[in-house]
Amino acid sequence: MYYCCGVTEKGFMPHNEDALLINGSVIDSGSSEQTLEQPFLAARSDGVSGERSGELASKMCLELLRDKGFADSADLKEKLLSVHRGLAEYSESDPETHNMQATLCGIAVDSDKRIFTFNVGDSRLYRYRGGRIKQISRDQSLVQLLIDEGAISTEERRTHVHRNIIFPVLGNVKTEPQIDIIELAGGMEYGDLLLLCTDGLSDYVSVLDMEEILERPKSLKSRLHLLVNKALENGSKDNITVIAVVYCE
Repeated sequence: MYYCCGVTEKGFMPHNEDALLINGSVIDSGSSEQTLEQPFLAARSDGVSGERSGELASKMCLELLRDKGFADSADLKEKLLSVHRGLAEYSESDPETHNMQATLCGIAVDSDKRIFTFNVGDSRLYRYRGGRIKQISRDQSLVQLLIDEGAISTEERRTHVHRNIIFPVLGNVKTEPQIDIIELAGGMEYGDLLLLCTDGLSDYVSVLDMEEILERPKSLKSRLHLLVNKALENGSKDNITVIAVVYCE
């Protein structure tokens, strides 16, 4: 059994271009919490800044994914590419939504309790185990490429002039995205927590602060709100979305 809780917050922005999916529920405001049996999906999406209709893109991305359903990993990549094509086709049908795009980061738990992570863009997936945070996903961004090449340090990520340049994401009408799908080695142990979040949180809350907040003896929903508030206190001007998945048995 799994307990999932998610919070999405527009922060200081006039509107929210983030959305989250937990099983069959897609929301772009407030919070959602559910206790689930496998199989299920949990994901968050962010409308790409600078492109049209970011709010529509993120919500439609997750609705398309939800409607395709999930039972096992056999056709997961094709499902995600189908979401990409659905967004691209919709955006080309209306000048008002032309080239709308969205990032996507999530987990798929199949009927055998195998956990597959998927990522397109620069949102993050972490595993919290034994009081320590470990990043599981890899950012698909120019800044990450520069870090990998040793051209800049991880500390320079947040302030780098090219920090907002990401690789092609879902809905891009010119280039098909490269979707990272990885089976989570070892799955989840009792007490493990998987944390999905947008860069509006990960760029402003350090790993040490995440660990300290997640360790507090409060409800999971309260701890997620504390993470959101910490990002806002530290100067985040972006929308913020965070989802936590806990293995309960």
